[in-house]
Amino acid sequence: MNTPRILVIRRRYLGDIVLLGSFLANLRLHWPSADIAVMVEQPYAEVLALNPDTDAPVVLPRHRRHWPGFLAALRRGRWTHVFNFDNTEGTALLTRLTGAPFRLGLHHGGYRLKLRGCYTHVVHDENAAHEARPITEYYLGTLAAAGVPLATREVRLVPRQADVSVLRSFVGASGPVLLVHPGSRSPFRVWPAERFAAVCDRAQDELGAQVVLAGGPSDRALLRDIRTRARTHLLAFTDPLSLPRFAALARLAAVTLCHDSGPMHLAAAVGTPVVALYGSQNTALFRPAGEGHTLLQAPLPCTDCVAPDQCVPSDSYRNLCVRRLGIDEVFAAVRRSLGAEG
Repeated sequence: MNTPRILVIRRRYLGDIVLLGSFLANLRLHWPSADIAVMVEQPYAEVLALNPDTDAPVVLPRHRRHWPGFLAALRRGRWTHVFNFDNTEGTALLTRLTGAPFRLGLHHGGYRLKLRGCYTHVVHDENAAHEARPITEYYLGTLAAAGVPLATREVRLVPRQADVSVLRSFVGASGPVLLVHPGSRSPFRVWPAERFAAVCDRAQDELGAQVVLAGGPSDRALLRDIRTRARTHLLAFTDPLSLPRFAALARLAAVTLCHDSGPMHLAAAVGTPVVALYGSQNTALFRPAGEGHTLLQAPLPCTDCVAPDQCVPSDSYRNLCVRRLGIDEVFAAVRRSLGAEG
């Protein structure tokens, strides 16, 4: 057959796109010369440059005036395979527009597949299985429909050496580096700043680690709060790093302390063990890829809610379960992880 031209649609978010890695690796192993592209929104495009199994991304336009040209180029793309992992009407129409002879739609649980007629193949994940396995298995479950054997489950990103060199000169530590990313998309999932500060102080005083703080655009106030509360001097990036630069920083770290978040998945994908703080999220579904990670979560279901007037038990984005984790528990996990790395 002609060289396959494969389009994978997963518009957002950072963790979801990072965790495409094992699926993309299997495509590359099966079709070494294929053109493999991932359709994403602009903020997530640069992380794909760190994935050795992808070619140039297909970036969705931000402005309406750019859509006619985008649609025309998509139609001319000569795609042979499209895997749509976003179950939306819009992406279903984009899938159909490509005219690819193989067009797969993926959905799970009780979610109906939108615009079923846009696809030649459909994969449905039963809810019990979906909730009990990593989301990487959800993606990998589509390979058989395309005749692709499952050869690896590895999720791997490769930081740019130039970025690693720049970040190494900034950190300049002779001992182990503890990278702390304290942010989250949901403010309900954020562990308190004074507790982060206490763990950072103990890591530097008792473990001889160099703590480095980093966060996204919405984390500036949180980073300032942690530095203000800390007794020891903490290195910090006051401005957000690009995704490739953050990946390089994570690669230099011995351990990353963070929440269940996109940066957690990014750190794990470059090979750094994480200590991840979870609220009521599903730790089986949203676990980081690879081995050597520590996932901390208070016992569920919750029986001692810290804020019954604020929490919405049915919505993991709107409860404060992460605050049930104590300083000693988190520090002990960091100490074990740093010890293992040492």
